[in-house]
Amino acid sequence: MNGNNTPGGAPGIKPKGRPGQGQSPDFSPMRGLIIWMIVFAGIVAIFHFWNTRRQDVEEKPFSPDFVQLVNDGKIKECRIVTDMSGRMHVSADVVPPDNSTGARPLKIKVNITDGDKVQGLLQEKKVGYRNMRSSPLLWEILSGALPVLLLFGVLYFVFIRQIRSAGHGIMGFGRSRAKLLMRGSNKITFENVAGIDEAKEEVQEIIEFLKDPKKFQTLGGRIPKGVLLMGPPGTGKTLLAKAIAGQADVPFFSISGSDFVEMFVGVGASRVRDMFEQGKKNAPCLVFIDEIDAVGRSRFTGIGGGHDEREQTLNALLVEMDGFETSEGVIIIAATNRPDVLDPALLRPGRFDRQIVIDLPTLDGREAILKMHARKLKLSPGAELRRIARGTPGFSGADLENLLNEAALLAARSGKAAIEIPDLEEARDKVRWGRERRSRVLDEKDKKITAYHEAGHAIVTLNVKQSEPIHKITIIPRGTAYLGATMQLPEKDRYLEGREKLESMLATYMGGRIAEEMTFGDVTTGARSDLREATRIARHMVCDWGMSQDLGPRTFGEKEELMFLGREVSRHQDYSEETSRKIDEEINLILKRAFEKARSILFDNKDKLELIAGLLLEKETLDGIEVEELLKHGRILDEAERGRQESAGNDDKAAAVSEKPAGAQG
Repeated sequence: MNGNNTPGGAPGIKPKGRPGQGQSPDFSPMRGLIIWMIVFAGIVAIFHFWNTRRQDVEEKPFSPDFVQLVNDGKIKECRIVTDMSGRMHVSADVVPPDNSTGARPLKIKVNITDGDKVQGLLQEKKVGYRNMRSSPLLWEILSGALPVLLLFGVLYFVFIRQIRSAGHGIMGFGRSRAKLLMRGSNKITFENVAGIDEAKEEVQEIIEFLKDPKKFQTLGGRIPKGVLLMGPPGTGKTLLAKAIAGQADVPFFSISGSDFVEMFVGVGASRVRDMFEQGKKNAPCLVFIDEIDAVGRSRFTGIGGGHDEREQTLNALLVEMDGFETSEGVIIIAATNRPDVLDPALLRPGRFDRQIVIDLPTLDGREAILKMHARKLKLSPGAELRRIARGTPGFSGADLENLLNEAALLAARSGKAAIEIPDLEEARDKVRWGRERRSRVLDEKDKKITAYHEAGHAIVTLNVKQSEPIHKITIIPRGTAYLGATMQLPEKDRYLEGREKLESMLATYMGGRIAEEMTFGDVTTGARSDLREATRIARHMVCDWGMSQDLGPRTFGEKEELMFLGREVSRHQDYSEETSRKIDEEINLILKRAFEKARSILFDNKDKLELIAGLLLEKETLDGIEVEELLKHGRILDEAERGRQESAGNDDKAAAVSEKPAGAQG
């Protein structure tokens, strides 16, 4: 960011913050609404008051008219009312002269001076009466209006306050909710982004174009209208957008895709138009739409009916990005982890000219991310982040940040002055496999079965042709599903797997079940996840990867996915029933070969199975190096012996290199 930039946006642009951020809120729409509410409440109160008094009341003298009516039994009900000044009157209902049941009783009012005399007369003639005090007129008006005022008060606090909290009055319901990011308050730049160098280079081009457009326009180039960032969750798409905002010298608006979608049809489209209007006023500018799949999903998918509001919003977005009146100078940057559900019209050049894939970081990328996040932490001198990066393939940037935070919490809980390698490794295991659950106590039988099961996995892993190194084996429950685990950590990122490696993996999965059967003469449900994963891999080998010798190099079946679910729902069978039977036979054959290979390995190493299982029951956890030493030497070596073994191994490697013929390739 240049040093001569003034905070708060481009020169001549007034910052548009939310209330409380250097601006006084505009309450004029709300003030008008409150006035109309009061007027309406007054009308309702007057109507209610008039309705209670609209019946005609006839005044009569006490004597002789009222006395005569009482004597004749014509008084139906009496109320002796004393008003606020102390004056008294009788309000009475008189039976209609025609004695019809549906006729309305007449009302009379009789002014009196002696209430006791009237009460005596009524008691003598056995006429029911009540003594009452009249309420002031103002109170009667308020009592009629109070329920209405309470109703509007509830509506205000439930609905109006929600709209106000979003930064808009009731009259601005269709306005854009995009927020102008203040450059002075944003502290994230490209220095805070690591592991995605190619993506940084591509978006940096846009920033350079905005700073110096002539450099690119000399050759006839134009600025991209839209950039789509796509990749798995946690890989840094939103972080990259924040860094763009921190580096850009132009106004930067930020909005979420869900801010466009409302219950009322047309509101989202109105907000899209208003957002581009704001962008035109501040052009050139950048607009970042996070999670654009919330509004940009494909239309006419044929499932669940249409969605008029979302489709209208998408249509408005398509027109504004590349229609008859294209908004020049408004560059859209959008992020999603579901590019497969986006509408094809949204992805075409002219709208999103550039699509940047932000994938999971490689080994070097993970190391750079760890180093970047470790700046805020206190690491011990021996904490080698390269070692942690090597053991975290498949981790996203968010996972790595969480790993370091968990390591810091573990070190602080242990009272350490700095974060050490054991804290980092335990944090990695916690993030990958879950936390140790020592509170889940297994009885001796279950613990013994688990120990032999995991020992079987470990022995087969170390005896097949190709396998990943063992990190550790444990019989301490982790996460929600594991009673024990044989943990493997790949040495490098792998993008391809060969048939021999896959067959070795299948044999490893079978090792636990065979160890149980060999030792106890019975099998348990503990191998459920192993068998499920082995069956899945075997089916892929036959149906998707063409690794069946009998069926040949072809695929079988087409996956059918629902666009709004994004996962396989069914597999279309494009082959005969006879072929289907052969596929099942081939899958069974692959699994049986793996089963027999694992059985042969465990029978040849039955003594090692007993040794490793016994030590597991004693120590609960064994490192991968210890397991290798048990298989090779029958015991765990001490540090001095390990040092001699490593030096001898290094000498052998040096001798092999020196004896290599000239011109030979490694």
